[in-house]
Amino acid sequence: MPSANLTAYALDPSRITLNHGSFGACLKSTLARQNTLRAELEADPTGFFEHRFPVYLVETRARLASVLGADGEGMVFLTNATIGVSTVLHSLALKRHFASGDELLTTDHVYPACLNALAAFAERAGAKTVVAKVPFPLTSADDVERAVLDAVTDRTRLVLLDHVTSPTGLVFPIERLVKTLEARGIPVLIDGAHAPGMIPVDLRSLGASYYTANLHKWLSAPKAAALLWAREDRRADLRPLVVSHGHGQGLMAEFDWTGTFDPTALFSVGAALDGFSELHPDGMAGVMRDGQAMALRAQATLCDALQIALPAPASMIGTLVSVPLPPLKEPLPPSLLPGAQDPDRIALEAALHTRVPFFPWPDARHRLLRLSLAPYVSDDDVLQVADWLRARFD
Repeated sequence: MPSANLTAYALDPSRITLNHGSFGACLKSTLARQNTLRAELEADPTGFFEHRFPVYLVETRARLASVLGADGEGMVFLTNATIGVSTVLHSLALKRHFASGDELLTTDHVYPACLNALAAFAERAGAKTVVAKVPFPLTSADDVERAVLDAVTDRTRLVLLDHVTSPTGLVFPIERLVKTLEARGIPVLIDGAHAPGMIPVDLRSLGASYYTANLHKWLSAPKAAALLWAREDRRADLRPLVVSHGHGQGLMAEFDWTGTFDPTALFSVGAALDGFSELHPDGMAGVMRDGQAMALRAQATLCDALQIALPAPASMIGTLVSVPLPPLKEPLPPSLLPGAQDPDRIALEAALHTRVPFFPWPDARHRLLRLSLAPYVSDDDVLQVADWLRARFD
Protein backbone atom coordinates (compact mmCIF):
# COMPACT_ATOMS: atom_id res chain seq x y z
CA MET A 1 0.00 0.00 0.00
CA PRO A 2 1.43 3.43 -0.95
CA SER A 3 2.25 5.93 1.76
CA ALA A 4 -0.49 8.46 2.52
CA ASN A 5 2.11 11.19 1.95
CA LEU A 6 2.80 10.17 -1.66
CA THR A 7 0.06 12.42 -3.02
CA ALA A 8 1.72 15.46 -1.41
CA TYR A 9 4.70 15.06 -3.73
CA ALA A 10 4.97 15.70 -7.46
CA LEU A 11 6.31 12.18 -8.04
CA ASP A 12 5.03 9.68 -10.59
CA PRO A 13 2.75 7.55 -8.36
CA SER A 14 3.28 4.49 -10.57
CA ARG A 15 6.99 4.39 -9.70
CA ILE A 16 8.54 3.28 -6.41
CA THR A 17 11.03 6.07 -5.70
CA LEU A 18 13.73 4.96 -3.26
CA ASN A 19 16.48 7.41 -4.22
CA HIS A 20 15.37 10.59 -2.45
CA GLY A 21 18.89 10.99 -1.08
CA SER A 22 20.43 11.76 -4.46
CA PHE A 23 18.19 14.50 -5.84
CA GLY A 24 15.30 14.93 -3.42
CA ALA A 25 11.66 15.27 -4.47
CA CYS A 26 9.52 18.35 -4.24
CA LEU A 27 6.20 18.87 -2.52
CA LYS A 28 3.35 20.05 -4.75
CA SER A 29 2.63 22.94 -2.39
CA THR A 30 6.24 24.09 -2.61
CA LEU A 31 6.25 23.91 -6.40
CA ALA A 32 3.09 26.02 -6.41
CA ARG A 33 4.87 28.64 -4.30
CA GLN A 34 7.88 28.57 -6.60
CA ASN A 35 5.66 29.03 -9.66
CA THR A 36 4.04 32.05 -7.99
CA LEU A 37 7.43 33.53 -7.24
CA ARG A 38 8.69 32.88 -10.76
CA ALA A 39 5.63 34.59 -12.22
CA GLU A 40 6.23 37.53 -9.87
CA LEU A 41 9.85 37.75 -10.97
CA GLU A 42 9.08 37.63 -14.69
CA ALA A 43 6.24 40.13 -14.42
CA ASP A 44 8.59 42.80 -13.04
CA PRO A 45 12.25 41.62 -13.05
CA THR A 46 13.67 44.98 -12.01
CA GLY A 47 11.19 45.50 -9.21
CA PHE A 48 11.67 41.93 -8.01
CA PHE A 49 15.46 42.10 -7.75
CA GLU A 50 15.69 45.67 -6.49
CA HIS A 51 12.88 45.59 -3.94
CA ARG A 52 11.48 42.15 -3.16
CA PHE A 53 14.70 40.14 -3.44
CA PRO A 54 16.25 41.72 -0.29
CA VAL A 55 13.05 41.15 1.69
CA TYR A 56 12.80 37.49 0.67
CA LEU A 57 16.47 36.99 1.57
CA VAL A 58 15.92 38.29 5.08
CA GLU A 59 12.81 36.14 5.55
CA THR A 60 14.47 32.96 4.27
CA ARG A 61 17.61 33.50 6.31
CA ALA A 62 15.63 34.08 9.51
CA ARG A 63 13.43 31.04 8.93
CA LEU A 64 16.35 28.69 8.34
CA ALA A 65 18.36 30.11 11.22
CA SER A 66 15.52 29.27 13.59
CA VAL A 67 15.23 25.71 12.27
CA LEU A 68 18.97 25.00 12.29
CA GLY A 69 19.88 26.63 15.58
CA ALA A 70 22.04 29.26 13.96
CA ASP A 71 22.44 33.01 13.85
CA GLY A 72 21.55 34.32 10.42
CA GLU A 73 24.58 36.62 10.28
CA GLY A 74 26.77 33.62 9.50
CA MET A 75 24.51 32.08 6.85
CA VAL A 76 24.88 32.52 3.09
CA PHE A 77 23.16 30.76 0.23
CA LEU A 78 24.47 28.61 -2.62
CA THR A 79 22.95 26.15 -5.07
CA ASN A 80 24.35 22.95 -3.51
CA ALA A 81 26.56 21.67 -0.72
CA THR A 82 29.36 20.64 -3.08
CA ILE A 83 29.80 24.32 -3.93
CA GLY A 84 29.81 25.02 -0.19
CA VAL A 85 32.78 22.71 0.30
CA SER A 86 34.71 24.29 -2.58
CA THR A 87 33.86 27.76 -1.26
CA VAL A 88 35.45 27.03 2.11
CA LEU A 89 38.53 25.46 0.50
CA HIS A 90 38.84 28.42 -1.87
CA SER A 91 38.57 30.88 1.03
CA LEU A 92 41.22 29.08 3.07
CA ALA A 93 43.51 28.86 0.05
CA LEU A 94 43.22 32.63 -0.48
CA LYS A 95 44.48 33.11 3.09
CA ARG A 96 47.30 30.63 2.44
CA HIS A 97 45.95 28.40 5.18
CA PHE A 98 47.47 25.41 3.37
CA ALA A 99 51.19 25.07 2.71
CA SER A 100 53.58 22.46 1.41
CA GLY A 101 53.59 19.44 3.69
CA ASP A 102 50.24 20.23 5.31
CA GLU A 103 47.49 17.62 5.49
CA LEU A 104 43.78 17.86 4.72
CA LEU A 105 41.92 15.01 6.36
CA THR A 106 38.67 13.26 5.47
CA THR A 107 37.30 9.70 5.47
CA ASP A 108 36.70 7.09 2.80
CA HIS A 109 32.94 7.64 3.28
CA VAL A 110 33.26 11.18 1.89
CA TYR A 111 31.15 12.25 -1.08
CA PRO A 112 33.38 11.72 -4.17
CA ALA A 113 32.95 15.25 -5.55
CA CYS A 114 34.04 16.72 -2.21
CA LEU A 115 37.05 14.42 -2.08
CA ASN A 116 38.00 15.70 -5.54
CA ALA A 117 37.74 19.28 -4.30
CA LEU A 118 39.86 18.52 -1.25
CA ALA A 119 42.52 16.84 -3.38
CA ALA A 120 42.54 19.67 -5.94
CA PHE A 121 43.07 22.45 -3.39
CA ALA A 122 45.64 20.35 -1.51
CA GLU A 123 47.61 19.78 -4.69
CA ARG A 124 47.68 23.47 -5.53
CA ALA A 125 49.26 24.21 -2.17
CA GLY A 126 51.63 21.25 -2.20
CA ALA A 127 49.64 19.75 0.66
CA LYS A 128 48.52 16.15 1.10
CA THR A 129 45.05 14.63 1.23
CA VAL A 130 44.73 12.05 3.99
CA VAL A 131 41.81 9.60 3.90
CA ALA A 132 40.98 7.87 7.16
CA LYS A 133 39.65 4.33 6.67
CA VAL A 134 36.35 3.90 8.48
CA PRO A 135 35.02 0.34 8.37
CA PHE A 136 31.61 -0.62 7.04
CA PRO A 137 29.94 -2.69 8.34
CA LEU A 138 30.85 -1.36 11.78
CA THR A 139 29.81 -1.91 15.38
CA SER A 140 29.64 1.59 16.88
CA ALA A 141 30.34 5.28 16.42
CA ASP A 142 33.60 4.66 18.26
CA ASP A 143 34.91 3.06 15.06
CA VAL A 144 34.48 6.37 13.25
CA GLU A 145 35.96 8.49 16.02
CA ARG A 146 38.97 6.20 16.37
CA ALA A 147 39.70 6.13 12.64
CA VAL A 148 39.53 9.93 12.28
CA LEU A 149 41.52 10.84 15.39
CA ASP A 150 44.19 8.24 14.66
CA ALA A 151 44.75 9.95 11.30
CA VAL A 152 45.29 13.42 12.80
CA THR A 153 48.88 14.67 12.91
CA ASP A 154 50.60 17.94 13.77
CA ARG A 155 50.31 18.79 10.06
CA THR A 156 46.50 18.48 9.89
CA ARG A 157 45.10 21.85 8.81
CA LEU A 158 41.46 20.97 8.05
CA VAL A 159 39.11 18.05 8.59
CA LEU A 160 36.18 17.49 6.22
CA LEU A 161 33.49 15.23 7.68
CA ASP A 162 30.09 14.12 6.43
CA HIS A 163 27.22 14.57 8.86
CA VAL A 164 25.38 11.78 7.06
CA THR A 165 27.45 9.75 4.62
CA SER A 166 26.24 9.31 1.08
CA PRO A 167 27.28 5.75 0.14
CA THR A 168 26.90 4.10 3.54
CA GLY A 169 24.04 6.17 4.97
CA LEU A 170 25.65 6.57 8.39
CA VAL A 171 25.08 9.40 10.84
CA PHE A 172 28.63 10.19 11.91
CA PRO A 173 29.38 11.20 15.53
CA ILE A 174 30.30 14.71 14.47
CA GLU A 175 29.48 16.32 17.81
CA ARG A 176 32.23 14.34 19.52
CA LEU A 177 34.70 14.78 16.67
CA VAL A 178 34.09 18.51 16.29
CA LYS A 179 34.59 19.08 20.00
CA THR A 180 37.91 17.23 20.04
CA LEU A 181 39.29 18.62 16.76
CA GLU A 182 38.29 22.24 17.27
CA ALA A 183 39.77 22.11 20.80
CA ARG A 184 43.07 21.22 19.14
CA GLY A 185 42.78 24.26 16.87
CA ILE A 186 41.89 22.21 13.77
CA PRO A 187 38.99 23.73 11.80
CA VAL A 188 36.25 21.28 10.84
CA LEU A 189 34.13 21.58 7.72
CA ILE A 190 30.91 19.55 7.91
CA ASP A 191 29.23 18.41 4.71
CA GLY A 192 25.64 18.26 5.93
CA ALA A 193 24.14 17.61 2.50
CA HIS A 194 21.73 15.00 3.90
CA ALA A 195 21.14 16.31 7.41
CA PRO A 196 18.43 19.03 7.48
CA GLY A 197 15.07 17.30 7.49
CA MET A 198 16.58 13.91 8.33
CA ILE A 199 18.04 14.56 11.78
CA PRO A 200 18.04 17.53 14.19
CA VAL A 201 20.70 20.15 13.42
CA ASP A 202 21.86 22.77 15.92
CA LEU A 203 24.76 24.71 14.47
CA ARG A 204 25.50 26.86 17.51
CA SER A 205 25.89 23.92 19.86
CA LEU A 206 27.79 21.87 17.28
CA GLY A 207 30.56 24.43 17.14
CA ALA A 208 32.12 23.47 13.79
CA SER A 209 34.03 26.13 11.90
CA TYR A 210 31.96 25.58 8.75
CA TYR A 211 28.74 23.75 7.87
CA THR A 212 27.20 23.38 4.42
CA ALA A 213 23.89 21.70 3.63
CA ASN A 214 21.39 21.02 0.87
CA LEU A 215 17.76 22.00 1.32
CA HIS A 216 16.44 20.17 -1.74
CA LYS A 217 17.03 16.72 -0.29
CA TRP A 218 15.26 15.81 2.95
CA LEU A 219 13.47 19.13 3.39
CA SER A 220 11.97 18.59 -0.08
CA ALA A 221 12.68 22.13 -1.28
CA PRO A 222 13.22 22.83 -4.99
CA LYS A 223 16.60 22.01 -6.52
CA ALA A 224 19.39 24.60 -6.25
CA ALA A 225 18.72 25.61 -2.65
CA ALA A 226 21.60 25.18 -0.21
CA LEU A 227 23.43 27.06 2.53
CA LEU A 228 26.84 27.61 4.02
CA TRP A 229 27.24 28.69 7.63
CA ALA A 230 30.43 29.80 9.35
CA ARG A 231 31.16 30.23 13.04
CA GLU A 232 31.58 33.87 14.03
CA ASP A 233 35.37 33.76 14.25
CA ARG A 234 35.61 32.19 10.77
CA ARG A 235 33.37 34.57 8.84
CA ALA A 236 35.83 37.33 8.02
CA ASP A 237 37.91 35.05 5.82
CA LEU A 238 35.00 33.50 3.90
CA ARG A 239 34.86 34.50 0.21
CA PRO A 240 32.50 33.44 -2.60
CA LEU A 241 33.81 31.68 -5.69
CA VAL A 242 32.54 34.61 -7.79
CA VAL A 243 33.74 38.17 -7.15
CA SER A 244 30.93 40.64 -7.79
CA HIS A 245 29.45 43.96 -6.68
CA GLY A 246 29.66 43.28 -2.95
CA HIS A 247 33.40 42.64 -2.88
CA GLY A 248 34.95 43.90 0.32
CA GLN A 249 31.59 44.88 1.86
CA GLY A 250 31.12 41.99 4.25
CA LEU A 251 29.92 38.41 4.21
CA MET A 252 26.31 38.89 3.11
CA ALA A 253 27.07 41.60 0.55
CA GLU A 254 29.68 39.38 -1.09
CA PHE A 255 27.52 36.24 -1.19
CA ASP A 256 23.97 37.53 -1.60
CA TRP A 257 24.55 38.91 -5.07
CA THR A 258 27.09 37.28 -7.37
CA GLY A 259 25.12 37.89 -10.59
CA THR A 260 21.64 37.36 -11.99
CA PHE A 261 20.13 33.99 -11.14
CA ASP A 262 16.74 32.43 -10.45
CA PRO A 263 16.30 32.70 -6.65
CA THR A 264 12.82 31.15 -6.58
CA ALA A 265 14.09 27.77 -5.32
CA LEU A 266 15.70 29.45 -2.33
CA PHE A 267 12.70 31.67 -1.63
CA SER A 268 10.44 28.60 -1.68
CA VAL A 269 12.25 27.05 1.28
CA GLY A 270 9.76 28.56 3.73
CA ALA A 271 6.91 26.85 1.89
CA ALA A 272 8.91 23.61 1.91
CA LEU A 273 9.36 23.85 5.68
CA ASP A 274 5.63 24.40 6.10
CA GLY A 275 4.65 21.58 3.78
CA PHE A 276 7.18 19.16 5.24
CA SER A 277 5.98 19.87 8.78
CA GLU A 278 2.35 19.32 7.73
CA LEU A 279 3.13 15.72 6.76
CA HIS A 280 2.93 14.70 10.43
CA PRO A 281 0.78 15.82 13.41
CA ASP A 282 4.01 16.40 15.37
CA GLY A 283 5.56 18.47 12.61
CA MET A 284 9.12 18.05 11.40
CA ALA A 285 10.14 16.17 14.54
CA GLY A 286 7.43 13.62 13.85
CA VAL A 287 8.47 13.20 10.21
CA MET A 288 12.07 12.60 11.24
CA ARG A 289 11.09 10.22 14.05
CA ASP A 290 8.85 8.12 11.82
CA GLY A 291 11.44 8.13 9.05
CA GLN A 292 14.11 6.73 11.34
CA ALA A 293 11.73 4.07 12.65
CA MET A 294 10.95 2.99 9.09
CA ALA A 295 14.65 2.99 8.25
CA LEU A 296 15.39 0.61 11.11
CA ARG A 297 12.60 -1.67 9.96
CA ALA A 298 13.93 -1.52 6.42
CA GLN A 299 17.46 -2.33 7.54
CA ALA A 300 16.24 -5.43 9.38
CA THR A 301 14.05 -6.50 6.45
CA LEU A 302 16.81 -6.17 3.86
CA CYS A 303 19.40 -7.91 6.03
CA ASP A 304 16.99 -10.77 6.63
CA ALA A 305 16.44 -11.13 2.88
CA LEU A 306 20.19 -11.20 2.26
CA GLN A 307 20.85 -13.34 5.35
CA ILE A 308 23.48 -10.94 6.69
CA ALA A 309 24.04 -9.21 10.03
CA LEU A 310 22.99 -5.60 10.57
CA PRO A 311 25.85 -3.48 9.16
CA ALA A 312 25.44 -0.55 11.58
CA PRO A 313 23.87 0.14 14.98
CA ALA A 314 20.49 1.85 15.27
CA SER A 315 22.14 4.95 16.77
CA MET A 316 23.90 5.63 13.44
CA ILE A 317 20.84 5.35 11.22
CA GLY A 318 18.81 8.33 10.05
CA THR A 319 16.56 7.74 7.06
CA LEU A 320 19.17 6.28 4.72
CA VAL A 321 19.88 2.55 4.82
CA SER A 322 22.76 0.86 2.99
CA VAL A 323 23.35 -2.89 2.95
CA PRO A 324 26.18 -4.89 1.35
CA LEU A 325 25.29 -7.04 -1.66
CA PRO A 326 27.02 -10.20 -2.89
CA PRO A 327 30.13 -9.32 -4.93
CA LEU A 328 30.18 -9.22 -8.72
CA LYS A 329 32.23 -11.83 -10.57
CA GLU A 330 33.90 -9.09 -12.59
CA PRO A 331 34.34 -5.44 -11.59
CA LEU A 332 32.37 -2.86 -13.49
CA PRO A 333 34.33 -0.42 -15.70
CA PRO A 334 34.84 3.08 -14.29
CA SER A 335 32.06 5.58 -15.04
CA LEU A 336 31.02 9.09 -14.14
CA LEU A 337 28.03 7.67 -12.23
CA PRO A 338 29.38 4.61 -10.39
CA GLY A 339 26.84 1.84 -10.00
CA ALA A 340 24.45 3.10 -12.68
CA GLN A 341 25.34 0.21 -14.99
CA ASP A 342 25.30 -2.49 -12.33
CA PRO A 343 23.37 -5.42 -13.89
CA ASP A 344 21.56 -6.15 -10.63
CA ARG A 345 20.46 -2.55 -10.30
CA ILE A 346 19.18 -2.54 -13.86
CA ALA A 347 17.26 -5.76 -13.23
CA LEU A 348 15.79 -4.50 -9.94
CA GLU A 349 14.65 -1.19 -11.38
CA ALA A 350 13.04 -2.93 -14.35
CA ALA A 351 11.29 -5.54 -12.22
CA LEU A 352 9.78 -3.13 -9.69
CA HIS A 353 9.57 0.06 -11.77
CA THR A 354 11.73 1.74 -9.17
CA ARG A 355 14.82 3.87 -8.67
CA VAL A 356 17.42 2.42 -6.30
CA PRO A 357 21.09 3.45 -6.26
CA PHE A 358 23.95 0.97 -6.04
CA PHE A 359 27.38 2.15 -4.87
CA PRO A 360 30.74 0.42 -5.35
CA TRP A 361 32.05 -0.34 -1.85
CA PRO A 362 34.82 -0.70 -0.91
CA ASP A 363 36.01 -1.60 -4.43
CA ALA A 364 34.66 -2.14 -7.93
CA ARG A 365 33.54 -5.73 -7.27
CA HIS A 366 31.70 -5.07 -4.05
CA ARG A 367 28.70 -2.76 -3.76
CA LEU A 368 26.01 -1.38 -1.52
CA LEU A 369 22.29 -1.01 -2.11
CA ARG A 370 20.94 2.18 -0.52
CA LEU A 371 17.33 2.96 0.26
CA SER A 372 16.03 6.44 1.10
CA LEU A 373 13.11 6.29 3.52
CA ALA A 374 11.50 9.59 2.58
CA PRO A 375 8.00 10.44 3.90
CA TYR A 376 6.35 9.10 0.73
CA VAL A 377 7.93 5.62 1.05
CA SER A 378 5.92 2.76 2.58
CA ASP A 379 6.92 -0.48 4.30
CA ASP A 380 5.37 -2.30 1.34
CA ASP A 381 7.86 -0.60 -0.99
CA VAL A 382 10.70 -1.99 1.12
CA LEU A 383 9.14 -5.46 1.25
CA GLN A 384 8.99 -5.59 -2.54
CA VAL A 385 12.72 -4.83 -2.73
CA ALA A 386 13.45 -7.44 -0.05
CA ASP A 387 11.46 -10.09 -1.93
CA TRP A 388 13.35 -9.31 -5.11
CA LEU A 389 16.70 -9.56 -3.29
CA ARG A 390 15.70 -12.86 -1.73
CA ALA A 391 14.85 -14.33 -5.13
CA ARG A 392 17.86 -12.81 -6.90
CA PHE A 393 20.51 -13.93 -4.44
CA ASP A 394 18.98 -17.11 -3.04
